[in-house]
Amino acid sequence: MTDVGITAFGAYLPRLRLQRKAMAQANAWFNPAIMGQGKGERTMANWDEDAVTMSVEAARDALPGGDPFVGRSHVQALYFASTTMPFADRQNAGIVAAALSLPEDIHTADVTGSQRAGVSALIAALEKVKAGGAKTALVASADRRKTRAGSVQEFQFGDGAAALVVGTDRVAAKYLGSHSLSLDFVDHFRGESEEYDYNWEERWIRDEGYTKIVPRAVKGALEKAGVAAASIDHFILPCQFAKLDQQLAAKCGIDAAKVRDNLAATVGECGTAHALLMFAHALEEAKPGQKILVAAFGQGCDAAVFEVTDVIDRARPHKGVKGWLARRKEETNYVKWLAFNGLVEMEKGMRAEKDNKTALTVTYRKRDMLFGLVGGKCEKCGTAQFPRTRICVNPNCRAVDQQKPFSFAELKGKILSWSADYLTYSQDPPAHYGMVTFEEGGRFLSDITDVDIGTIDTGSAMRMVFRIKDFDEKRGFRRYFWKAAPVY
Repeated sequence: MTDVGITAFGAYLPRLRLQRKAMAQANAWFNPAIMGQGKGERTMANWDEDAVTMSVEAARDALPGGDPFVGRSHVQALYFASTTMPFADRQNAGIVAAALSLPEDIHTADVTGSQRAGVSALIAALEKVKAGGAKTALVASADRRKTRAGSVQEFQFGDGAAALVVGTDRVAAKYLGSHSLSLDFVDHFRGESEEYDYNWEERWIRDEGYTKIVPRAVKGALEKAGVAAASIDHFILPCQFAKLDQQLAAKCGIDAAKVRDNLAATVGECGTAHALLMFAHALEEAKPGQKILVAAFGQGCDAAVFEVTDVIDRARPHKGVKGWLARRKEETNYVKWLAFNGLVEMEKGMRAEKDNKTALTVTYRKRDMLFGLVGGKCEKCGTAQFPRTRICVNPNCRAVDQQKPFSFAELKGKILSWSADYLTYSQDPPAHYGMVTFEEGGRFLSDITDVDIGTIDTGSAMRMVFRIKDFDEKRGFRRYFWKAAPVY
């Protein structure tokens, strides 16, 4: 029987790291006890990032670079897991697929409604490939959860994403088996019209939830996988209760020393993505022959068991969790955090008073350009250009209808000219934008994101990132496009 499992993996963590000490100091006037939460840092998404954009970045970390039409043509299914999807009635997975320039004849699905949705999506992808429903499936998961200012959850949560490629070719972590429990044990919930979670009493969640439900799922997964508990080398369970993951591991017969760091001090908990993020982190360090158990709690529990193969070194991501952890900038401005997350209403000024209605017909007709950053390359002279047009822009060519689709998303770029504009409205002023040129030819005027004032200049290296372009607050729509970001 052909092995099924993880063939590639990746992750994404936003560059900004909000210091918990600054958060605690800003809220101590109201709740002095909150100072006890003021240790470490948490990931903080930029204003133009959400679950969709972070999932795209994690998937890019896992998938081959270069021409996406070639390197990603093998992906036949995409599962996108999140409880903070930007659209309630528009398939978010379809946006992720379009941004990655995946084939249009692909199965896509949104998986949501529980904190274990990431592992649920992974199991669904594994079983689909195992049954022959797809040769390769991509699982992407991300969350950007909103909390009330000064709440404990504000300190505990983090923003981030993970992506796993499932297939049968060059399997780096073989799928041995899984087990799921579905129980309507409500530790928290968020109603249809609510912005924030409502959380129940912690002792109840710990003693009746995690302690009684997780061991049952873990035991079932081990039995189906035919693996002894003592042979598990990496135990993964996102859990906000200190040392409870170690206690549960011991209860399941797994050495407590095998419990993976939950990244609470440096990242926070990234919702549905966190189990997969921890899994990706474990795979970065795993050795052939080691066994990994991944579990996620949420109205039940999902658990899956994997065995690392000797192909693991060939499946390493471009950056991985370690790379994104190293790419960080400390943020101590708590008001910026509030503004980026819509927790305080800022005066935007008259320049922000415009109607951002999106022409959905144009969006569809130019979907490869807007979502995939696809331009054209002349088959006669080789000139690359963005956007694609019927006539080649090369004055010495001017060939008509000779351009084939050409993606700029993965190309390296440099700034030709740029500006930092304090007059144009921006949620993170000044608004940086400039002319970006690419190594293989082509150029276009681009917004620049994730940039510090005074750190870029003509010739600065850039990479393209998929981000929110702007919001249509009147209709609840958000537009996406690609921006340039400095290569840190």
